[in-house]
Amino acid sequence: MAKISPVLRSWRGLSRWRAGRWLFTRVVCGKAPYFSTISPSIAKLDIGLCEASITRHRRITNHIGSIHAIAMCNLAELVGGLMTDASVPAGMRWIPRGMQVKYLKKAMGKLTATAAPAQPFRESDAGYEELAMVGVVDESGDRVFEAAIAMWITPKPKSQTA
Repeated sequence: MAKISPVLRSWRGLSRWRAGRWLFTRVVCGKAPYFSTISPSIAKLDIGLCEASITRHRRITNHIGSIHAIAMCNLAELVGGLMTDASVPAGMRWIPRGMQVKYLKKAMGKLTATAAPAQPFRESDAGYEELAMVGVVDESGDRVFEAAIAMWITPKPKSQTA
């Protein structure tokens, strides 16, 4: 059996408990505090998949009352990063390199983001770029936002693989 990432191991251990998803989300936001600004709720995490949601509240609204663009970018980076971390082979590491986004519709209410890789992540002796594809839908299921996040995948230094 392949070695799973520490993040995915933590998710699997915590998510089965009543407050486990909430606790996991708080730990992630503690590790990367910027994510806490959108008050996310992580619902699913597995190899090749992450799903999280945010609900419209004053701190993430713009001048017209909808959820602002950067809050959706933040949500996209959260699910894209967690999915990538859960999915890359144990000997590889990752960092986001860029993001292309499309704002498709005014975003209101609860938004749910889902991330999946464009292609499966693979072991490699050299760095390579792979896309994490993110779609965000509103409560009616209408797609309001899309992102393609370029992830730079490289071998871990030998000192980190032992």
